Amino acid sequence: MPHDLAVAPPDRRRAHLSPAQSAPPVNFTTILFSISEGVALLSLNRPDQLNSFNPQMHREVQAALEQLRTTPEARVLLLTGEGRAFCAGQDLGDRNVAPGQASPDLGQSIEQFYNPLVRALRDLPLPVICAVNGVAAGAGANLPLACDLVLAARSASFIQAFCKLGLIPDSGGTWLLPRLVGMARAKALAMLGNRLSAEQAEQWGLIYQCVDDSQLRDEAMSLARHLARQPTYGLSLIKHSLNASLHNSFDQQLELERDLQRLAGGSEDYREGVSAFMEKRTPVFTGR
Repeated sequence: MPHDLAVAPPDRRRAHLSPAQSAPPVNFTTILFSISEGVALLSLNRPDQLNSFNPQMHREVQAALEQLRTTPEARVLLLTGEGRAFCAGQDLGDRNVAPGQASPDLGQSIEQFYNPLVRALRDLPLPVICAVNGVAAGAGANLPLACDLVLAARSASFIQAFCKLGLIPDSGGTWLLPRLVGMARAKALAMLGNRLSAEQAEQWGLIYQCVDDSQLRDEAMSLARHLARQPTYGLSLIKHSLNASLHNSFDQQLELERDLQRLAGGSEDYREGVSAFMEKRTPVFTGR
């Protein structure tokens, strides 16, 4: 029985690329991007515009995520924002329609920018942590939901603001919200556009953890560094299997578990984990 392979299993060969094969550095103007201790830090950096997306920021985020796929030293991605907001969604300055002008093609914008972005976050063969440092509205409220582990500052909030403009939740919102909080709450969030506090989001299961504002970046970075020392190829397989479970039947999922466990058992990290256990020492994983 075939199983859902809409997202291909992570390729362990990625980790065998040499630094010389990595993508060249890019001069970013709307994001901050760095890699240290196995952690890639990508921070949205248009604080005066509440980190709302314009085409330039979309292109820079896409370039950073593509660079991660060919950078073996990056083993975890931490996504966050600068200033007092995580992301206010789309920059509406690019969407204002003057009288007599044709309306913009929002479907084209989604096809070109937002859909590739949420797919890239969901399919990235790395653990992806999101630290929501302030308001997350519109598309900015749904991008974290495409990540693997979401932490939010206690003062942060999530707003499905689309309904206030006569729009529908995009960036995966209509798919993710019912699966995370149930249909009744998903419809209330989408149709009322009310502010959901970080504490309530944690209680509803929308995010992993709510932390004090002053501790958010430290907590997220500590978690990212921990994951960077773990068998990240195996973690990528866990990510793939859980994502696929949302589509698969029970029998399909059992077959997928068999296939992915076969891949995991052939990894260097599995050999190292067993050897370290037998030798009573701390394992040194490489993500291969």
